Amino acid sequence: MTLMNLSIIVPAHNEEENIISVIEKIKFLLDLDYELIVVNDHSTDKTAALVRELSGRYPNIRLVDNLGPKGFANAVKCGFANSKGELVIPVMGDLCDDLRTLKEMIRKINDGYDVVCGSRYIKGGARLGGSKLKGFFSAFAGWSLYYLLGIPTHDIANAFKMYRKKVIDSINIESKGFEISMELPLKAYYAGFKITEVPTIWHEREKGKSSFRMFNLVPNYLKFYLWAIKKRILG
Repeated sequence: MTLMNLSIIVPAHNEEENIISVIEKIKFLLDLDYELIVVNDHSTDKTAALVRELSGRYPNIRLVDNLGPKGFANAVKCGFANSKGELVIPVMGDLCDDLRTLKEMIRKINDGYDVVCGSRYIKGGARLGGSKLKGFFSAFAGWSLYYLLGIPTHDIANAFKMYRKKVIDSINIESKGFEISMELPLKAYYAGFKITEVPTIWHEREKGKSSFRMFNLVPNYLKFYLWAIKKRILG
């Protein structure tokens, strides 16, 4: 496997119950050249202190603060801005992402792809736990865009996607929340970047509280869903 510098970005808002486990799991599973950027997203618990202590022991772990407004998209953008790797990938701070998928993602990058999407809705993937309604809407968005527009992933809404840094640098990011996970691959696709997917297994968080509020975010997801359709029709 060809090694490239990888920046793993972990947005963390009040994840003191999970953040050490996430970092330890990454260190255990990966024998790659990577940096781990934990973005403290206005936490009021011990998240920052725990990461700061670890960063003193491990030179590839960095803590940065999201100095902009609180929120997933701003935290991810802060991580992108501070990343040094040729590849970047957001990883959720609640242990929901299957980090064993990372090596297969890198293999696809080495095959010439620019974006590799972790997909819960293809053979070998799964969405375990969580709201069935959220699962329905995310699956519907992915499958409908795949069959209607040919977007090459069945799971457009999953944040667990690996990007060449040049893809991120080319996109004017508009998102303020979790819809950034849909905006980035859609804009990359219409910009001509090469996209594929690999199966991954998602687990509902066991500790802490999620800041994802589906019905508050539906209009934001719908904005990019309709943008993609309009882009296909009007070119």
